[in-house]
Amino acid sequence: MIDAYDTFDATGLAALVASGDVTPTELLDTALARTAAVNGAINAVVNMAEDAARARIAAGLPDGPLRGVPFLLKDLGCEAVDYPCDVGSRLFRGTTYARNSAMFDRLAGAGLVPFARTAAPEMGIGTATEAVVYGGPTRNPWDLDRTPGGSSGGAAAAVAAGIVPAAHGSDGGGSVRVPASNCGLFGFKATRARLPDGPYAGEGWAGMAIEGFLTRSVRDTALLTDICAGPDLGAPYVAPPLSGTFVQAIQQPVRPLRIALCDTTLTGEAISATCRDAVHDAARLLADMGHHVTPARPMQADTVAMMQAWTDIVACGTAESVQTKLRKLGRPLADDDVEGVTRGAIAHAATISGADYIACIDTIHLYGRQMAAFFQDYDILLTPTLAEPPAAIGRLSHDTMDYVGYRMDRVFPYSPYAAAFNASGQPAASVPLFWADGLPIGIHLAARFGADEMLMALCADLERARPWFHRLPPERAGSALA
Repeated sequence: MIDAYDTFDATGLAALVASGDVTPTELLDTALARTAAVNGAINAVVNMAEDAARARIAAGLPDGPLRGVPFLLKDLGCEAVDYPCDVGSRLFRGTTYARNSAMFDRLAGAGLVPFARTAAPEMGIGTATEAVVYGGPTRNPWDLDRTPGGSSGGAAAAVAAGIVPAAHGSDGGGSVRVPASNCGLFGFKATRARLPDGPYAGEGWAGMAIEGFLTRSVRDTALLTDICAGPDLGAPYVAPPLSGTFVQAIQQPVRPLRIALCDTTLTGEAISATCRDAVHDAARLLADMGHHVTPARPMQADTVAMMQAWTDIVACGTAESVQTKLRKLGRPLADDDVEGVTRGAIAHAATISGADYIACIDTIHLYGRQMAAFFQDYDILLTPTLAEPPAAIGRLSHDTMDYVGYRMDRVFPYSPYAAAFNASGQPAASVPLFWADGLPIGIHLAARFGADEMLMALCADLERARPWFHRLPPERAGSALA
């Protein structure tokens, strides 16, 4: 067991290994002990692969920048031979892979030691992580009656609870940034195609989905993104080139930026007083740091049309995945294969023609152009990450078959910002700058397409101005998560 394990981020733990102060086996043992101690309360870690982790250590880990650091893979994506995946669904339970994804190979090549996967909502289409396949909801370490968010909710809960300092996630409509907000972590969504999707996909959800990470420090996300950035063989398109590395970018403060402050939804509706207070607090901090903050929102961008197109594209992607799995199984969909929202998504997809689907892609491409026009006048759009504090367990569950209503009437009013930048492809991040009533409230920052380095550097400036690394959920020292 490693003393003060919680006080190190992944970069810090790797330094301990490199100096010989700890061994990879000691770190793995500590992470496993932490899992055993807290996972019963939060239900975040699934599909344990301890034998695979120990075999990696025994075989000799690559001498990479994160050698020996325990790590977790989301139970969706990052396909790997030794790590079966449920995709959050009974239909996909125990899915195995014949080859590793490019993402996994790059992470493993850095010397990380994955030992399990983390819970996700069924097929990643939810903003809460309460999949039936895991036997109960995943809970937020800050308040066990609230959701850690989704779809990377298990990853966020595990990092916040101190099981690992960083974990893999993915983001198709806020699935890294929403859990980061709910769990007091840093979450960064890179520019479209910055990270690899292959060989199992060319793109996810018409290019709206991308891999990512949940971390407690900006430098960990910077390093992990450097490790994984770049197209894999045969990628259909690539992101604009970087001028250097993310680790280099965060070493220097950014120049004064033009920041648009939006304290409503992107379509002008009121948000909770708590989240409004949080974004005004962030605006004052940014102004004190020398940035130029002006109230504004992208009024010419048709956010409602984007949300409708996002909803249709994801329905079609969900239906295609289910149909492909059923063809492999050689049978029709059974009553207990999938949850209500997934079944509703399949039904909705059946109403969408090929021409309709192409029109949806045209809509999100137009939205990207509308947002690009807004960002000619501003470097950053500042909003809360969510319109209200973390939701209670059950409020965003998948028990309804009204898929369109679930997205348009329940999820988007709760999370009205994040999906905009999946549709536009722009980089965006959630930083844990504000707490209210013992709960973290994330602040959302978005930048123009390709300006990932500037955005990451700004997040590092905020971390230096208001350090959050050692702020831990109170339950970490109490009975629930002792």
